[in-house]
Amino acid sequence: MSSVRFGVVGVGALGRHHARILSEMPGVELVAVADSHAERGREVAAKHSARWVADYRQMLPDVDAVSIVVPTVAHLSVAADFLRAGIPVMIEKPLAHCVDAARAIVDLADRHRTLLQVGHIERFNPAWQTALSWCSSPKYIRMERTSGFTYRSTDIGVVHDLMIHDLDLVLSLNRCPIRHVEAFGVTVMGQHEDAAQARLHFANGCIADLVASRISPTVQRSAQIWTASGCVNIDLQQRTVQRYAPSVSLMFGDSPIEQARRPDANLEALKADVFGKLIEVQDLPVPSGDALTAELTAFLACVQSGRAPIVDGVQALAAMEAADQVLTSIANHQWEGTPTGAVGANVVRHASARRRAA
Repeated sequence: MSSVRFGVVGVGALGRHHARILSEMPGVELVAVADSHAERGREVAAKHSARWVADYRQMLPDVDAVSIVVPTVAHLSVAADFLRAGIPVMIEKPLAHCVDAARAIVDLADRHRTLLQVGHIERFNPAWQTALSWCSSPKYIRMERTSGFTYRSTDIGVVHDLMIHDLDLVLSLNRCPIRHVEAFGVTVMGQHEDAAQARLHFANGCIADLVASRISPTVQRSAQIWTASGCVNIDLQQRTVQRYAPSVSLMFGDSPIEQARRPDANLEALKADVFGKLIEVQDLPVPSGDALTAELTAFLACVQSGRAPIVDGVQALAAMEAADQVLTSIANHQWEGTPTGAVGANVVRHASARRRAA
């Protein structure tokens, strides 16, 4: 089988890794990279024996597939040219900067019957994949994703920048309509929300709490998933998975509460029995592997076989629609409990503006 000719549009902080991985991937020929920044584009192209073009449209006749890693506001305009040409597209998350643009991209892919994969990379995280078999029919999900301010993706807020990852993971795990969303957020650094918290109520009774911040001194990517059979803790950053489940002793033996109520109860011994004897703790083995390489490998396989991607446009659109519900709730949040008080995500900036005015 001949090599698939690839192009990469946008070779900044993330796009250059797309170019590197694709250039080393069996079955791929990295034909060209496009970037409006000439020095950066030439550097990446030369490093991987590819051609640099300032205008991505110059690569249209020469590629069989493309990876798009440009600012979110440009996703629709760039993806549209490739989709209309019938060229399979891998586009970084979020799918677009707004729901209407996301729908337009999905519609273009559908009308032109062209493969569209969206870069929700956490689906390919080995820790997430390891945990999946223990997380069916979740009852409660808690996701936390925090980082420092990187000065990247400043054209969008933290909901589309970070929380979108966890919205996609939650929706992939609990495939059920969202009934109600409660959320709030704060804006500190610029024009968009920098920290947000959301609670999603699903029609099947599942509840998901999501926390996202890009103004945190600590980096964290974690998930806690409760099912009828136990709890799974996932550290997506350190790539560890730990499962907690009631033991046979707890389910069928004497009640530990009743044991503790006895006059001769040894509470310290009972406390020591909680994790291990009463609640089994299992460290699940997580394989090594780079999530971005796995994601691009999966995209290549879809291009070669014609099969549907793990994260297609419809799923990415669902995450965007959920993000829109979160943003709507943030915009309507009344910080003082009254319509005449501060509303939305700009409370911190509004307060500082009032102090300066005084």
